[in-house]
Amino acid sequence: MTKDVHDDADDIRHEFSEAVTMTASELESWLETDESRSVGQKSSDGSESTGHASGRRIVELLRTKKDDLGEADLEHMRKVVGYVARHSAQRPDGDVRDTPWRYSLMNWGHDPLAKS
Repeated sequence: MTKDVHDDADDIRHEFSEAVTMTASELESWLETDESRSVGQKSSDGSESTGHASGRRIVELLRTKKDDLGEADLEHMRKVVGYVARHSAQRPDGDVRDTPWRYSLMNWGHDPLAKS
C-alpha cells in the first residue's frame, strides 16, 4: 500500500518535532547571542551562516499552524531533521556545554543538553 501525501507530511512534522527541542522563544533568544553568530558556514561575504538563517526559518515554522505549512516548509523541516541527525552523530568527547558543536545544533533548534 502506498503512503499518501498526508501521511508523509505527518511523518515529517513528527520527526521535526523530535529534532527541534527548543521552543520558538528559546530559539529566537539564542539567535540573538554572539555564540549563535560565531558558528556555522558563512558565505564569502561573511554574512549570516546557513544554520543561523535556518534558525530564523525554524522560528517561523514553529509559529505556523500545521494546516498552513506548505511544501517548501515541509522541505525545510526535512533539511532540519537531516542536519540534526548528521551533526548529532559527530558529538565530541567530554563536556559539550560551551562548544561550537552544540552552538551549531542550537542554531538548528536542537539543544543536545535539553532534557528529553
